[in-house]
Amino acid sequence: MGAQDVKPTRSELIALKKKIKLSESGHKLLKMKRDGLILEFFDILNQAKDVRNELDAAYANATEKFKFAEAVEGRVTVKSTAFALKNTPEITLRSHNIMGVVVPKIDSSKVHKSLNQRGYGILGTSSYIDEAVESYEILVDKIILAAEIETTMKKLLDDIEKTKRRVNALEFKVIPELSEAMAFISLRLEEMERENTFRLKRIKA
Repeated sequence: MGAQDVKPTRSELIALKKKIKLSESGHKLLKMKRDGLILEFFDILNQAKDVRNELDAAYANATEKFKFAEAVEGRVTVKSTAFALKNTPEITLRSHNIMGVVVPKIDSSKVHKSLNQRGYGILGTSSYIDEAVESYEILVDKIILAAEIETTMKKLLDDIEKTKRRVNALEFKVIPELSEAMAFISLRLEEMERENTFRLKRIKA
């Protein structure tokens, strides 16, 4: 809105004052939301770092255990054990709200199981097979957790950026333009009042 595009009337002046007040209130709330989202993001970022380190360690451990099992038991035995595993994790995707941002919540049946829950005959396998299976179960648990946390981080980042743009638009464009228009109307009304006063004096004279 350009200052020259508004009507210099008192009703327009009152309307602009209301708009400015509303915009300033919205600006304050959006700044609070932006700051709150940033704090939430850094809190989750710390969790993400821990989970990422745990995921990397679990992957390295699973790879090592798999190689040991394959070297000792042979590839055929390892593959047949893998095919014998009957239970697969059940994953349910829910959502929850963080300061207006809807983020995923992944519920899954626990992948890491005890020996007698795995569905293959433990008497016919060695500890190398058992350790390999266990290490991959732990790895899958970490992958599910990492997926939830990293998706949450992405959604928070997107909303932080969107909120920042709205804060900046209000602060550097909307509010200054409204203030400029209000100042223009105030000045124009003062000029009109002086002109009317001068006109009345001339009529009386």
